[in-house]
Amino acid sequence: MMQIRPVSDLRNKFTEIEKTVNDGQPVYLTKNGYGAMVVMSLEQYSLLTDSIEKRLDEADLMAQMNEERLSHETVFQNIRGAIHGK
Repeated sequence: MMQIRPVSDLRNKFTEIEKTVNDGQPVYLTKNGYGAMVVMSLEQYSLLTDSIEKRLDEADLMAQMNEERLSHETVFQNIRGAIHGK
């Protein structure tokens, strides 16, 4: 079940939030009724970011082996074409 709590709970009920996060569930914190931040365990964060870091490292290696450089307009045009099937 999604945990949505006021940001004040981070200070006032830290141990409850810590237990939820350590159980592998993120906690969504709100401020004045609006989403403010997400608290998650280091393990969960690592699962989210490790694949991105790996892909960025691969892209860096490819860039070192290739002299071709694309403008941001070309990159976004290619992405839009891929999304829209063009």
